Amino acid sequence: MTPPTTPRPPAVPDTTSGQWSPALWGLLFVLAGNMLIDALEVSVALVALPAVGGDLGLPVAQLQWVVSGFAVGFGGLLLFGGRLVTLLGRRRVYLAALLVFSAASLVGALADNGPLLIATRLVKGFCAALTAPTGLAIITSVFPEGPARGRAVSVYSLFGASGFSAGLLLSGLLTEVSWRWTFAFPAPVALLLFAAGLWLVPHDAPRKDTTGRYGVTSALSLTGATLLLVYAITSVPGTGWQHPRTAGAFALAALLGVVYVRGELTAREPLLNLGLLSHGPLLRSALGAAAFNGSYLGLLLLSTLHLQQRAGWSPLETGLAFLPASVPLALTALHSGRVAARFGPARLIAAGAAAAPLGYLLYPRGAPAEVRYLTDVLPTMLLVGAAFVLAFTAFHLQATGSVAAQRQAAASGLYQTAVQLGAALMVGLTSALYTVGYGPALGLLTAVGLAGFLVALRGLR
Repeated sequence: MTPPTTPRPPAVPDTTSGQWSPALWGLLFVLAGNMLIDALEVSVALVALPAVGGDLGLPVAQLQWVVSGFAVGFGGLLLFGGRLVTLLGRRRVYLAALLVFSAASLVGALADNGPLLIATRLVKGFCAALTAPTGLAIITSVFPEGPARGRAVSVYSLFGASGFSAGLLLSGLLTEVSWRWTFAFPAPVALLLFAAGLWLVPHDAPRKDTTGRYGVTSALSLTGATLLLVYAITSVPGTGWQHPRTAGAFALAALLGVVYVRGELTAREPLLNLGLLSHGPLLRSALGAAAFNGSYLGLLLLSTLHLQQRAGWSPLETGLAFLPASVPLALTALHSGRVAARFGPARLIAAGAAAAPLGYLLYPRGAPAEVRYLTDVLPTMLLVGAAFVLAFTAFHLQATGSVAAQRQAAASGLYQTAVQLGAALMVGLTSALYTVGYGPALGLLTAVGLAGFLVALRGLR
């Protein structure tokens, strides 16, 4: 007697009639819904930071881990997550990650101390590293190339682009009641997606020969090096460069970096093809997007602390103030690919990379207690929003479109890793300088934005 199997959707939609089955629509919305909660994880944490810090007694140097911890888990373990999916199968890993994500959300909401909350953020980042690229891989395996796949990818991208804006609104509303709700609400959503995924996510065959190919050493060394580097950076203002704990963290981070590079060079199947680092368009995209995303999150961290702690704004007012920087991307997500194809990614990246630091320059330098939104905050947010519209999709297209088809998945992994690790480092640096002074922190963001612009200019050549 054969055991029952979980029903799955048809392998391909009916492209001749243009009609998709309910199961295919259901699968797409499960994948897109998960992309939505992955995307909003950073924005919900940003707006809630002052409330979290006040309740748990966390200084800024520790509070920033709520944001950077998620980015480290995402970026440091993204390539390792791709290997797990290859070896264990997409369905198995995807559904397990949804369960763990739900559990980590609930534990984080109930946490009564900083280390436990930060640990859940790291775990949720790893879960996002498993589900975000896997969802797209499932789409490309189920929907055939052509209009059907293009429509599915558009829906998936739209949910991802809308997630950040949704997180700002939800966090603003929920933090007014309690910051714990901002970390709790993804738990039931992930459980619902898991239940639907049991019926809808198609089965796939994992690779059978898995001996010695997981890349655990590389994954742990990269993640550990990033965690130690961020810790060392945030420790400098309080202890100084020469304190044994700070100096030791820098030294150990460098050592783990060496372990990572050596492991990748000697591995039979490295997680990262280091040869991709010599590919100019990919490297420029990775560095430029890391500078752009990192400086943007650093600005939101700085502005959140400024508006709520100094200017006395509520979480909801803060979330609404940030919307002009994120809503334009959500509104234009479905058309960004066509725009990039028409004008060329390099031109759009350069324009976006110029708009972002200009916005940082316009933000008030003196951190006044009385903030006028229309003149002090809105111009910066509008320019950053324009930068995202211009450069967000173009960065990814330049990163992956200039390499051979068989290397595009590896190129995308390298690009996304750089984006997330750049965010973690910039959030750490911004919080460290914020404890020294508001002006130096904003100066750092502007300098990094200008560095990204210089990288973009090389692409025009």
